[in-house]
Amino acid sequence: MENSAVLILSGGIDSSTLLFLLLDREYEVHALTFHYGQRHSKEVEHSIMVAESARGRGKVFHKIIDISSIRELIMKGSLTGEDEVPKAFYTEETQKRTIVPNRNMIMLSIAAGYAVSEGIREVYYAAHRSDYSIYPDCRKEFVKALDLALYLGNLWTPVEVRAPFVEMEKSEIVALGLKLGVPYELTWSCYEGKDRPCLSCGTCLERTEAFLKNSSKDPLLSEGEWERAVEIYEKMKAESPV
Repeated sequence: MENSAVLILSGGIDSSTLLFLLLDREYEVHALTFHYGQRHSKEVEHSIMVAESARGRGKVFHKIIDISSIRELIMKGSLTGEDEVPKAFYTEETQKRTIVPNRNMIMLSIAAGYAVSEGIREVYYAAHRSDYSIYPDCRKEFVKALDLALYLGNLWTPVEVRAPFVEMEKSEIVALGLKLGVPYELTWSCYEGKDRPCLSCGTCLERTEAFLKNSSKDPLLSEGEWERAVEIYEKMKAESPV
């Protein structure tokens, strides 16, 4: 289908921004959200809210894909295993505990299969440069290699992998999203999955930094939570060895 795309939608800042960017470019978007046995379902819940909001901008088809049975095969680290969520910046070595083994490869392969079945030529995911140091499957080298592999594996019905944010920092993605009017108050980033964000895990710190760099308050947080988030960020930044 022309001007259609499959998108992996997590309910976080990056994939939500990419959803609204595709709609701004007048794509029909087939958004896939995966329940892969992660430690909480908050991101799945928020992906539903984001997709519902996005329908006011264009055609959005949203599917929740339950592959949670693979958890026993990829149980490792703090997101699918038993390790505690590290309270540190993404640039620090401890953040490798948040890697889910082969996660993006698994999800992108399923998304590519869905794309072939629907006659869609492009699969998008929101890898970005801020994740480069910790997550190998967010690097442009991985995107290029997987794009070739999926092309060869589906030669008669080729599918392309697109990662338009792969050279962008998180703050640049937020800047784009603010221009597009992305409802960031509906997104979720925190690894803890409690009622409210913990404000001190790697993804919470990165989120705070991104909004600070845009001279903007995170709309997900109350005024008091935002003040606390900035306080935690500045304290941990001062103490960070990097």
